[in-house]
Amino acid sequence: MSQPDPSAPTKAAGPFSRVLWPTFLPSAGIVLLMVALSFIMPEQMEAGFQTAQGWVAEEFGWFTIAAVAGFLIFVIGVAMSGFGRLRLGPDHSRPDYTYSTWFAMLFAAGMGIGLMFFGVAEPIMHYAEPPVGDPETLAAARQAMRITFFHWGIHAWAIYAVVALSLAYFAYRHGLPLRIRSSLYPLIGDRIHGPIGHAVDTFAVLGTIFGLATSLGLGVIQINSGLNYLFDIEVGITTQVILISIITLIATGSVVSGLDKGVRRLSELNMIMAVALLAFVLIAGPTLYIMQTLVQNTGMYISSLFSMTFNLYAYEPTSWLGGWTLFYWGWWIAWSPFVGMFIARISRGRTIREFVIGVLLVPLGFTFLWMTIYGNTALHMVIVDGVTDLATAVAADSSVALFRFLEELPLATITSGLATLLVVIFFVTSSDSGSLVIDMLTSKGEEESPTWQRVFWALIEGAVAIALLIAGGLSALQAATIASALPFTIVMILMCWGMLRAMRLEMVKQASTRDARVLPLGMDGESWKARLQSLTVHPTLTEVQKFLNQKVRPALEEVAEELRKQGLDARVEADPEENGRVWVEVGHGEEMDFFYSIHPQPYDPPSFMFEDPRKRRANADKHFRAEVHLREGGQGYDVMGWRKDALIHDVLDQYQRHMHFLQQVR
Repeated sequence: MSQPDPSAPTKAAGPFSRVLWPTFLPSAGIVLLMVALSFIMPEQMEAGFQTAQGWVAEEFGWFTIAAVAGFLIFVIGVAMSGFGRLRLGPDHSRPDYTYSTWFAMLFAAGMGIGLMFFGVAEPIMHYAEPPVGDPETLAAARQAMRITFFHWGIHAWAIYAVVALSLAYFAYRHGLPLRIRSSLYPLIGDRIHGPIGHAVDTFAVLGTIFGLATSLGLGVIQINSGLNYLFDIEVGITTQVILISIITLIATGSVVSGLDKGVRRLSELNMIMAVALLAFVLIAGPTLYIMQTLVQNTGMYISSLFSMTFNLYAYEPTSWLGGWTLFYWGWWIAWSPFVGMFIARISRGRTIREFVIGVLLVPLGFTFLWMTIYGNTALHMVIVDGVTDLATAVAADSSVALFRFLEELPLATITSGLATLLVVIFFVTSSDSGSLVIDMLTSKGEEESPTWQRVFWALIEGAVAIALLIAGGLSALQAATIASALPFTIVMILMCWGMLRAMRLEMVKQASTRDARVLPLGMDGESWKARLQSLTVHPTLTEVQKFLNQKVRPALEEVAEELRKQGLDARVEADPEENGRVWVEVGHGEEMDFFYSIHPQPYDPPSFMFEDPRKRRANADKHFRAEVHLREGGQGYDVMGWRKDALIHDVLDQYQRHMHFLQQVR
């Protein structure tokens, strides 16, 4: 499986020679063209984004829904199967990060800005305008939280897990480059280093950039609203462009400092601040009500998970699906190359089962707690406390939801300032993490890349966010995300296929290595040279039949004779019509008889055995094994060349297992 990357840099390579130009140039060219067109013709670009969104939602909405459901089933199935024991790295490897640091980095890179933006806004918006049913009712409130949990639930992390698991598995266990293309190695082999691989990584770069631009756009809109609340700074495109520029420069500095110094410290700081703000809202809000709704929301989510997963509203046609569920699924898919690459890089050494449980459940628990504390407190304000202005404000501008919400709690100025700072840090962690990932996809080496390239991608992300805001604001962000996710969905399906093939092959190798019966040592003066010869010689049918007649049958006769002395019904027979197979059968009355047989079994030898592997060979020239069969069938091991004592001991080993079985069922 392991194949070196032919584009790997040498130690003397310069900064430009370390760039993977076949991926860098198309990615940068497409992004720069899109940015330029957004500045030159913003109205036309907005219309184009909307058209693309409508086409994808109407024509391929079913495909996206089915694919995301498949990703969830896939990762759970892999974790629960025997594949879950495989380690993301050599068998002796251990995780690079502690659980606490790993979880903090998972959460900060995964959904931080989105939770800040939608934590209050989404439940209120679904309460006011549910997809089905009457608005502003208790049923609408329950449905609002169920939908919010669904959108931010296990599906998102399953999407991330597919990409991250594939990358970590092929990179750390099989020595392939830490790039999206590596997951296709079981399907296309060394062609991952050619045009197909470059195209796959280009799709990943574009999806990452648009997914990041969506998060950064949402983040800067919310930062603008926070600054307007705190300092009366004007809300508008100009202010948002300035904010993106400033924060992008901060993120660029973090990118240059690297993963451990930059992203790790910011992620841990972010987690502390997020937990502090969350605890404040829990204590200051209706605490008992929040805990009750957390339990009920979780139960509603689990009980309706299957039906909601496949719900396309086919019998109740609505545009709601494209504006919400498909947007989220597209956002997670578009963002998955970035988040998946980042998670893969911090997950080396963990088992697949440990990885899946951690990625699916730990951030999920925190997300559900976050959405309940913010969402249900907001609903409580509207329904119970009569703060109807909150719903009105959210309907007018969803970016003000968090600050309008905090205004109803004590210490509003302090908490709003903390929330604004939290969004800024989420902005920085998302930007620098994304830049590092894009940089890895467009570089020949994974560890050290040119500083100018890291800076370039950090600045490009800010430029794309600015361009999408100019070309239509939030609606353009949503449209670009949904449209860019479609091609990468197909890539993800291929990733699952490739991973299954590779894991199955590895499990077969492990099982065959573990269960293989080898020629016993020390039998009849067996030398290592004779043993080596038996491994390199590939016998014909005639040679195997001679071995059966001269070695196997006498050995079985001796065993049968001794068994008859013990009062057992044992007999040895051969069948010339089946290439001379020989067997011994021991009767046990009403209990199951013991049966041990050796068959001449044809097999395909290694490719190096023939000068021309296409040449048809006569039956007499085919290669055969002397394979052991029990009553249940072939046991998958060859005894050709074994000495008589070794054969006798193998029969006795199998007979002892049979007797142990009979004792267990008596």
